[in-house]
Amino acid sequence: MPYDERLVAPMREELTRIGFKEMRTAQEVDNVLGKEKGTILVVVNSVCGCAAGMARPGIALALHNKNLPDHLTTVFAGQDIEATAKARSYFGDIPPSSPSMALFQGGNIVWFLPRHQIEGRTADQVANNLVQAFEKFCAKVTVA
Repeated sequence: MPYDERLVAPMREELTRIGFKEMRTAQEVDNVLGKEKGTILVVVNSVCGCAAGMARPGIALALHNKNLPDHLTTVFAGQDIEATAKARSYFGDIPPSSPSMALFQGGNIVWFLPRHQIEGRTADQVANNLVQAFEKFCAKVTVA
């Protein structure tokens, strides 16, 4: 049974107010992960303490980096059941984990941060992991 939307709304807004697009249906996930070009960050959001204390604050810190994904997206585990399942289907053999983060490039998953690498860490450490992925996969090539 999904959580009461009134409880979840502030947790959703932590990401949407910093530029994330929610994918609340399986069709929305397919429209983004199956069709969008460039780099796509997918955050599997959650109500747990590590999402509140480490994941979402770490994401907000990482967005101050100069290299960022072309698209910032999110699904909410335990709330948007079909959308979360559809997003996870794009993760291949990676086991379900929430919160978690996946970075796609050219339609392929190139980086993943599971819950066990978020839990027990600081927001700064999560941000550093994201920034390293952004630097590796989202750096824009400039032509002189």
